Amino acid sequence: MTIIFNLLSLLGGLAMFLYGMRLMGDGLKEGSSGALKVVMEKVTNNPVKAFLLGLGVTALIQSSTATIVITSGLVGAGIITLRQSLGIIVGANVGTTVTGQIIRLLDISSDSAAWLQIFRPSTLAPLALIVGVVLLMGVSFRNAKTVGHIALGFGILFSGLLNMTASVDTLSDMGIFESLFASLGDNPVLGYLTGAGVSFVLQSSSAAIGILQAFSASGQLQFNAIYAVIVGIYLGDCVTTAIVCSIGARPEARRVGVVNILFNLSKSALVLAAVALLRYLGVLDGLWERVVNSGTIANTNTVFNLGCAICLFPLLPSYETLSRRIIRDKQTETGGENSYADKLEALSPAFYDTPALALRSCYDLLLAMFYAACANIRRAFRLLRQFDAAQMKLVSAEEDEIDRMADRLGNYLVTLSSHLSAELHISILNQYHKLVTEFERLGDHAMNIAETGRDMADKQVCFSEQALGELEILEDLIERILRYTEQAFKTRDLSSARHIEPLEQVVDDVVYAFREEHLARLRSGACSVDAGTSYMNVLADVERISDVCSNVGVSVVARVSPSQRAHDYISLLHAGHDERFNREYRAAHEEYFRRIGNLTAAGQGSEAAD
Repeated sequence: MTIIFNLLSLLGGLAMFLYGMRLMGDGLKEGSSGALKVVMEKVTNNPVKAFLLGLGVTALIQSSTATIVITSGLVGAGIITLRQSLGIIVGANVGTTVTGQIIRLLDISSDSAAWLQIFRPSTLAPLALIVGVVLLMGVSFRNAKTVGHIALGFGILFSGLLNMTASVDTLSDMGIFESLFASLGDNPVLGYLTGAGVSFVLQSSSAAIGILQAFSASGQLQFNAIYAVIVGIYLGDCVTTAIVCSIGARPEARRVGVVNILFNLSKSALVLAAVALLRYLGVLDGLWERVVNSGTIANTNTVFNLGCAICLFPLLPSYETLSRRIIRDKQTETGGENSYADKLEALSPAFYDTPALALRSCYDLLLAMFYAACANIRRAFRLLRQFDAAQMKLVSAEEDEIDRMADRLGNYLVTLSSHLSAELHISILNQYHKLVTEFERLGDHAMNIAETGRDMADKQVCFSEQALGELEILEDLIERILRYTEQAFKTRDLSSARHIEPLEQVVDDVVYAFREEHLARLRSGACSVDAGTSYMNVLADVERISDVCSNVGVSVVARVSPSQRAHDYISLLHAGHDERFNREYRAAHEEYFRRIGNLTAAGQGSEAAD
């Protein structure tokens, strides 16, 4: 019965260790994802820099799997190339050894110097837990929750380690581990398979190495029993990573996982061959049956990875070539993919754990939607003047793409929301949720104007010179608003966002004036009913386009100035309490109504001449 209780204690410690590692890693990724996004996008063609990047990122977020999965997503999105990713993959495999070096703090004994006692897990664990709880429950600064989760994860991780080592000490007295580790020392193949199986199940080489370090507390682990286990851990972890990289990914992204497997298979073969050779030459005689501790395991893991990285680095181009032979490019019926495929592919589940990268992919797709809608608006105005079936087909095709992007992005944002905890990321996601709808509406209004042009062509109806002149003024005004809207969203430019609302108010005034003018033309018989209906429809869509731009501008103001509520902002402007708004509105109103007056005068002069 005692064995059962000790095993339960061991498994409970393991559960705490794994949860602590996950909590700490998630906190680190959450807190560093902004910098991670910037750094990983600036990978150069220098493989050494890419290697250092992979090493640094993995050391920071405590997970080689996460680093490689993120890299796979960046490759799939076209942000970096497969060749640029090769150095990152190797660096990630070396960076994952940092966790083992942290866990070696278990070796600090109670007889060590007083200042070293602070770094003992039995001291660090309660300190980290206290800091984490205080930050989560009693502090309200911006990143308190993120730092609190990191500290709490760190404390739980070491508490789990302490629990495991205590259980291992008890079980080792019963002779259980003595026979187990003796069998591994006699059979390296069994050790290799054991390491691969454990890391595959745990989905983390760092966790598997940490468990091995905890078992070293039994005092019965020898080098000949653990080296093959360590090498096996590499294979199990990279298989898990390759599976994650392959889920719903494009060929180029899947190749990242394949390269990781090829590298780790080569690494395994190289280490096993090197150990066998050194054993044969007698170099390892003093180490072979030596009892290892946590530090020895950490150092062995680091030496294996770093040595293999140096030896195998020249083979990286060969891994790329092999991965392309294993994963073939998809053959498409049209011979190529549409222009938005890369941006759609960037909405990868691989980025869920790094919110800044996920949100950047959303931003890129939103910008693509906006540009496509703006291009369609310009085409639609041209179709009102001279209908072209080819241009109409292009507008329709682009509208389908805008709808497809909106659907994909909306679903991605919903799924992503459950992975966010930082207030900044939640604020950005909420803004993007609104803008998906706004940009889709922008495309819809462009399509409506284009369809009006097509209907007029089918009925052989055309606008009068006066109506075309009025639409030209409106088109110029809308183009001006769209430019401010682009700048406001693209760079979160508060000044551009504030320029939108005065112009939107002028659009309302101009549309009202044009409706009145047009009704007068209808009453006088100067315009046909069919043309009049079409003109009114265009005015309605133009007004709604300006409304969409206004909504985008307000969302940017709310994003940049969270204390400014959207409703209060609009109410303040329209109540006349903002002098800047009043000044810009008056200037734009005078400018466009002067143009309208000139157009009207020109039209009256033409009628008089007739």
